[in-house]
Amino acid sequence: MSTDLPDDPDVDAARIETARIEDEMEQSYIDYAMSVIAGRALPDVRDGLKPVHRRILYAMHEAGVSAGSAHRKSSSIVGETMGDFHPHGDSAIYDTLARMAQDFSMRYPLVDGQGNFGSVDGDPPAAMRYTEARMAPIAEELLADIDKDTVDFSANYDDRLQEPDVLPSAFPNLLVNGSSGIAVGMSTNIPPHNLGEVIDATVHLINNPEATVEDLMDHVKGPDFPTGANIVGRGGVHSAYKTGRGRVRVRAEFEVDEEEGRIVITELPFQENKARLVERIADDVNEGKLEGIRDLRDESDRDGIRVVIDLKRDAMVDVVKNQLLESHLESTFGVINLALVDGAPQVLDLRETIQHYLDHRREVVRRRSQYELDEAEDRAHILEGRLTALNNVDDVVETIQDAADRDAAKAALREQFDFSEDQVAHIVSMQLGSLTSMEAQAIKDEYEEVQARIERLEEILTNESELLGVIEEELLEIKDEYDDERRTSFIEDTDTVAHEDLIPEEDIVVAMSEDDYIKRMPLSTFSAQNRGGKGIIGTDLKEDDAVSSVFVANTHDYLLCFTNYGQIYKLRGFQIPEMSRTARGKSAVNILDLDDGEELTAVVNTDDIADESFDGQRYLTMVTRDGYIKRTGVDDFQNIHTSGIRAIRLEDGDELVDVEVTDGDRTLVVTTTGGMSIRFDEDDVRAMGRSARGVRGIDLQDDDTVAGVAAVDVDRHSWVLTVTENGYGKRSDIDEYRVQSRNGKGLIDIKTAGRNGPVCAMETVGPGDHLVVMSKSGQIMRTPVEDISTVGRNTMGVIVMDLVEADRVACLDVIPREMVTDESEADVDLATDPEAAPSDD
Repeated sequence: MSTDLPDDPDVDAARIETARIEDEMEQSYIDYAMSVIAGRALPDVRDGLKPVHRRILYAMHEAGVSAGSAHRKSSSIVGETMGDFHPHGDSAIYDTLARMAQDFSMRYPLVDGQGNFGSVDGDPPAAMRYTEARMAPIAEELLADIDKDTVDFSANYDDRLQEPDVLPSAFPNLLVNGSSGIAVGMSTNIPPHNLGEVIDATVHLINNPEATVEDLMDHVKGPDFPTGANIVGRGGVHSAYKTGRGRVRVRAEFEVDEEEGRIVITELPFQENKARLVERIADDVNEGKLEGIRDLRDESDRDGIRVVIDLKRDAMVDVVKNQLLESHLESTFGVINLALVDGAPQVLDLRETIQHYLDHRREVVRRRSQYELDEAEDRAHILEGRLTALNNVDDVVETIQDAADRDAAKAALREQFDFSEDQVAHIVSMQLGSLTSMEAQAIKDEYEEVQARIERLEEILTNESELLGVIEEELLEIKDEYDDERRTSFIEDTDTVAHEDLIPEEDIVVAMSEDDYIKRMPLSTFSAQNRGGKGIIGTDLKEDDAVSSVFVANTHDYLLCFTNYGQIYKLRGFQIPEMSRTARGKSAVNILDLDDGEELTAVVNTDDIADESFDGQRYLTMVTRDGYIKRTGVDDFQNIHTSGIRAIRLEDGDELVDVEVTDGDRTLVVTTTGGMSIRFDEDDVRAMGRSARGVRGIDLQDDDTVAGVAAVDVDRHSWVLTVTENGYGKRSDIDEYRVQSRNGKGLIDIKTAGRNGPVCAMETVGPGDHLVVMSKSGQIMRTPVEDISTVGRNTMGVIVMDLVEADRVACLDVIPREMVTDESEADVDLATDPEAAPSDD
């Protein structure tokens, strides 16, 4: 028995190739990725379509389902598309067909649907057996002249039919309708645009080949979404057009009716699900994240969107509006202008996108013109033969009569008159009626028309400017036919929604405890009292906890927070949780990255740094517990990390005590817990960097420590205010403190023996200011500074706050007169304490 197997086993082995598995997997994955990129997920820059869109439209074209035909069942269209061109399942095809019919998904729908094709609420289309479709008129413009050899065709999946590689696309569909898709390792997200604007830009590029992106942006203002809404600012649009990538903020269109107390939403950002939006707003209202909303209802109908939000009677309309904008009514459209160029993915700017379309359209018009020229020349050739036959009609008729049959007649005519095969075929087929003078004239007229057509087509093919002129003319005709008004408007970025917009601007008191509990309360919570009052509860403290700091600010202020460890943090007033007087507060670790034992000792408002009354460079002047003082320019504190940065270098055991804003011309008064004080000029302390320790400010006595520093402008009416731990204090004119050199022992500021106790703090105050004093146990008292007597140095002072036994003053801050309301001033008793009398130095 014979066999075909070779005797040598190595012959078969020679057909086996050895490959590394990682190389084979890499190449297989690349092949798969490119198949997804080119065959499914990304649009072609020329017609703006993915293969499934192109195949659906071509299947409808082949089936005669045009804009002028009757609607056909969607299932029929899906079946023909799947059977002939796209064997990937009916659901994918029908989803694409439905989207092309949705006027809220496509700026210019390519399919005219009849039936339920889904809604802006996210409702799915009805089953394909219930809906009907046909091509929209504008879709026919994409397929126009496809039968004139304008584009290349390739075999379909089973080699039975031919399908177009791209559509002729008489308008720039990629920009007009946009596209989105996710491929392997890349994605595209191209917004829709206004047809008229895109065509105007294309025409401009035809007439000005050197036009820049900026020039084209004079015509293409920005995306034009089918759902309207507003684009906030133009920065994201400009970035997208110049680089191919950008983030466009889209804001819903709404009306605020303050008289009726309602907000009415009439347009939504592109691709926003209305039902889900209403549900999210309702959830936030129920969870307490959105306050001030009484009722929410969807009154939308076929005429448009209308979502009504009724507000409570006492609601702040602007606050509710901004909360809605931040969480619900504004979205970002991330533009990624990625498309296939010659089969490869490429990110394109606006000019490149239009230029690639123009290159495609130039090729389409050239091939169409060549096709029509060939047809015209063929027709002219036939007409030339017929005209020759008419001019020699008697001889032609006689030749045909003498011939034995049709083939013999053709041969005789070719020999006698030098006709071509095509010409004699038409001549032999001519009817006797065509020999009339009228018919003869019609042939002559047609021949002249065909000759003129040939001349025009040859001119288009040989003259680039004429070819571009044809493209321009056809684009303008489409613009005249389909252009409409912009739906998406632009609003300037003056109403930027930032987190601070959601918080009403108000003056606040911030309290912090030694265990790092922090909170803010409205300043209006604390009305002014006469000095010597007990105050009211300002916070609820845990057992063994005590108040460590209190300061006055505004919810929108930027605050520089200094700690005893010499660190500085940056904080916004509204970032501090708002709570009632009797609340404990929340842990500060969620706001400030404090270490164990670290606590706030000074807070500087950046509004003070920007004070126009300061003429020159601003400095942060810091004093430590051990008597060191340092000035550092505010420019050194521009970039403050969330974890804080170092403000001053401290020796072991030393702590930062107080910070003041100065301008180089202030006079500084440093006071100690033991009641000593020293005054010297600010320029006695040279400016240093953040990492410096500073220089000696005061020579401390044994066991004494620095309590604070006051920076006084001697040209303005102000006083130095000193308050002790036992609740006593005094005001003194700056002239009571003579100027000395720094690092001296200083003079007595206030007597601390007996009732007063150690000094707690020193502040600079002026007319109309109020003082906020807080005790260790959490009592707060607010009083006008002018209630505290003006006395000399070395006095006992007067009672400022009446403390219970064992309680002590923890901290204090000054309310500038700009923050003091007329109402609070009216309640102030300006009486002074007659017991406060100055004594000798």
